Amino acid sequence: MQKTVTKLADGRELVYYDPDGDVIRDATDLRTPEPAGIRPEIRLDPVLGDWVTVAAHRQGRPYQPPAGDCPLCPSRDGRSTEIPAADYNVVVFENRFPSLSAEGTGRPPDSRPPLFRAESGTGRCEVVCFTSDHDASFADLPESRAALVLDAWIDRTAELSALPAVRQVYCFENRGAEIGVTLAHPHGQIYAYPFVTPRTGKMIARAAEHRARTGRNLAEDLLAAERRDGRRLVLSGTHWTAFVPFAARWPYEVHLYPHRRVPDLPALGPAERAELPLVYLELLRRFDRLFDTPADGDDAEDRDGPKPFAPTPYIAAWHQAPRAGGEELSLHLELFTIRRAANKLKFLAGVESGQDAFVNDVLPEAAARRLRDVAS
Repeated sequence: MQKTVTKLADGRELVYYDPDGDVIRDATDLRTPEPAGIRPEIRLDPVLGDWVTVAAHRQGRPYQPPAGDCPLCPSRDGRSTEIPAADYNVVVFENRFPSLSAEGTGRPPDSRPPLFRAESGTGRCEVVCFTSDHDASFADLPESRAALVLDAWIDRTAELSALPAVRQVYCFENRGAEIGVTLAHPHGQIYAYPFVTPRTGKMIARAAEHRARTGRNLAEDLLAAERRDGRRLVLSGTHWTAFVPFAARWPYEVHLYPHRRVPDLPALGPAERAELPLVYLELLRRFDRLFDTPADGDDAEDRDGPKPFAPTPYIAAWHQAPRAGGEELSLHLELFTIRRAANKLKFLAGVESGQDAFVNDVLPEAAARRLRDVAS
């Protein structure tokens, strides 16, 4: 892998990732710098104890511009974008509208009452462009390009984890307007948090309880149990296994674990890194085939009506252990879609949004069978 670090006109960092070779990356950002106006902060919910990020400046970010105005395409034909080069393989750059920023708010020490605790939103948010092809998707990438994206995730996780204020690094992809994606170009994001996220905190607590009760590791026991049971397995390689979780929250949800427990992406060994792109691409391609043909249990509307939601919207979330306190956790992917049938979406309504109590419309074992049926 060749890594080239440069700066955009406003000082934000941009990194090109290319296959091994001698690629010259000297294109200059010709745009006039604009005032950033970035003032994120984090506020502590006094009832739940969760940190909430407040980033009002993000209201001004682009929302579903036409392809000709996409800021993630290369700079061509006299139009300058976020990527100065006329073409690229994989690019990572600091988000222009970040939820967290190295500057934070610059606010003075909090003088509010104790129940109203707020701190600077210090951290970093990056955009990862998987390809220069605006009309592609991650599932369309060749294995070599997916491996290059993995190299970028590993490199950024190591770099961001070393920042003093960062406690957790999160790599993810939102795909599809139904998910809330504002830019259609194939891309993901990386958040470097100044706190441990609520979901990770729950994982740490459950893993600690399991260790205290059994003397064993929860992730290792869970993976072994799913492999023995077999009903919810989706695919299994030499170093990775994917399964639908026993208590899946989403209609189609897959968790992908390495057979050897590691805390994060940089800790993967050569063999695990070599197999991951193949397995990951297969999972994404199966998600795209989920609704090509009717599944068992689809009603007449689903079988005969139009299918306006293709391709499948999804969230791909890489869970990594935080810098401290996550010794019992395991790196894993959680991949899920909000689509529950060809013409139906799963909305987070009263019980999910109001009580965080999920109701799943698809039997997890049936979801696993479906994901096995649509194998390449």
